[in-house]
This record gives sequence, C-alpha cells and structure tokens, in this order.
Amino acid sequence: MRISELAATTDVAVPTIKYYLREGLLPEGVRTAATQAEYGPRHIERLRVIRALVAAGVSVAEIRKVVTALDAPPAGAYDLLGVAHAAVTPAAPDDIDTGSAEALYERLGGRPGTCEPRLLGGLAVALATVEQAGFTVPSDVMDEYVASARRIAEAEIAGIPGDSLESAVRYVVLGTVLTEPLQLALRRAAQQIVSSDRFSGGV
Repeated sequence: MRISELAATTDVAVPTIKYYLREGLLPEGVRTAATQAEYGPRHIERLRVIRALVAAGVSVAEIRKVVTALDAPPAGAYDLLGVAHAAVTPAAPDDIDTGSAEALYERLGGRPGTCEPRLLGGLAVALATVEQAGFTVPSDVMDEYVASARRIAEAEIAGIPGDSLESAVRYVVLGTVLTEPLQLALRRAAQQIVSSDRFSGGV
C-alpha cells in the first residue's frame, strides 16, 4: 500500500507518518520509484505501537529505545517488555531512598536487586508521597495491596499476545497506561459499595 493508504488504514496523517520515518521510528517502505514506496502489515503494527506510546506521553527519545529493541530484540520477551515498561514509567529523583521500595518489591515476590530501576524509583516515589502526607497504610491493607497487585499482574501477563513482538509491546504499553484510570475508578466504585454495606445497611 502507498503512504496515503497507510494513513487511511491507521488513521495517522501522512505528515505524521513522514515525521516518524525521518526520526527513524518507522522503517522505510520498499521503494517503487524515486518518490514512492510500498508499505505493509509491519508498518501498520509499528504505527500502532508508536501511537500507543505517544498517547502515553512518551518522548521521541524513549520511543526510539522501544523501536530499537523491536528491530534488534533482546534475548527474551522479558527484557523487551522491560524496555516498554521503562518507556512509560517516569524517572524518579536520583537521590530518592529506595530501601522501603525494595522491601515492598520483595513482598510482591521479586528477587532482591532485580527490580528495574525506573519501576523501583516509581515505587519509592509513591511510598514517599504517602509518608510525606503523614499517613500510614495499615499493615493488613498493605498486605491486600500486595496480594491484589500480584493477582492482577499474573492475569495481565497471562494475556500478553504471542503472535508478534509489536503486539506484545503494544499490549504492555496500553495495559499499563490506559487501564490504570480504570483500576482506580473500579476501586472507588467498590469503596462506595462496601462503605454503603457497612455504614447504611446496603441502602
């Protein structure tokens, strides 16, 4: 298909596609003339990954890291998905104390010293925010947070598609970013239901 057809198929404007080509985010098409090229399913998949990353607020530099890993995949899917996770996880301050975050990571079942730095930093920031507010999460509630997070992660990872690396990365990116507001909304809805049952007899 020509670039205009690629644009129509993916709902990405031609100038945007050309920008991705110039930046090296999208592989070149097969040249059929000096000013024309043919594009195929690989370009459609790659555009979907790029757009998912853009929608997640990921910078061009971080997107380049993801597509570079797609073009020269690491030895295993675990490492590739780690690149995708890192791309959508904001960097934490360099001087943040990660001791409590490391301990919590181990409670999730992680091996000591194996958490990706950005994920560990993000966990540390979240814990620090709670602490700075002067709030302590009750131990039984934290136990439930850990157990629930593990169960959710197991279900999500089990759903990663195996048909292509692009599909797997897109799943991780969208599943990480787009479902977080859904999880928060579900939690708040559940809190309303449970508080109603406890304090007003379900009325």
